[in-house]
Amino acid sequence: MRASLSMSSSSSALRDLPVLLVAVVWGSSFLAVQRVAEPGTAVAMLVLRFGLVLPLLGMVAWPALRRLSRAEWLGGGALGLVLSGIFLLETYGAVHTSATNAGLIISLAMVLTPLGESVLSRTAPPRAFLAAAALAVLGVALLTGDGGLRPPSLGDLLVLGAALVRSAFVLATARVRAVRETDMLALTWVQLAVATAVFAAVAPAVGPSPWAVARSYGPGQWAWLLHLSLLCTLFAFFVQMWAVRATSPSRVSLLLGTEPLWAAVFGITIAGNRMGPLALVGGALVVVATEWGRRTAPAPVRRGETEAAESEIVESEAAGSVVAESATGVGERGPEPAPV
Repeated sequence: MRASLSMSSSSSALRDLPVLLVAVVWGSSFLAVQRVAEPGTAVAMLVLRFGLVLPLLGMVAWPALRRLSRAEWLGGGALGLVLSGIFLLETYGAVHTSATNAGLIISLAMVLTPLGESVLSRTAPPRAFLAAAALAVLGVALLTGDGGLRPPSLGDLLVLGAALVRSAFVLATARVRAVRETDMLALTWVQLAVATAVFAAVAPAVGPSPWAVARSYGPGQWAWLLHLSLLCTLFAFFVQMWAVRATSPSRVSLLLGTEPLWAAVFGITIAGNRMGPLALVGGALVVVATEWGRRTAPAPVRRGETEAAESEIVESEAAGSVVAESATGVGERGPEPAPV
């Protein structure tokens, strides 16, 4: 009996490890962006990052892409436009603030999404969740002001904007009927392809071309770019696809929820971010509040109930690929969108 329990525990740990690694690489993504992008090259970097991913993802997604209807292509394309806005806000925010701040502030999307869902479904969220949301706001105030009266920096505000748009994106994806039953892999490719096309169109107007930026990169910057493309995007996507079938959505959600903690670890230990005592308290409050909010978030309305009353919200789907268990984590259909 004990041997059986030991083997079960070991197997569970092995299943958890890849998901935890996703949280770790996502936490490092803000530092990686700072290593490969500046305000003038941020858009070109995004073209390179997703230009490396699309062919690889497309080869796997090709059979499903051929089956997409016109409505699914249009729905995925529209969501891709919104996704491009999220990546632009996150990336510009990351290069204008610290990696620690960016990683902690973006985690507010975990709290903002259930709040938005409650508004749209006209249901009051639990008091515990509202308390968690208030605690998160206090934490961000202490974090960005470093315990003083300093207003948030431009980067802080851009990342906060990204968290707001990300939450709206999750809710919008849940309400776009054309993509509710679309193959997750194909829909993700369409959205990333549209977002990359937006970046390619904008890049010449805001800085050097992607090719010029690629030629300027040294070995270290290429290593960071490949880290963003292959680990933070491709690896994370396929691990989540596997994980939601190999383990419970709650467990995956809990492990991915450690991302802001890893962002702080990388920001402090590698980027050398310095935080005052109150800012450290603020960062800790954000981590605690987002996890508390994740656990106490109101349960999403199920699809059958939505069909009976179309004004209500169905289970939240993020980046065309996830139905979240509590509108914040990973659910039955697939993975969350990667950060920056």
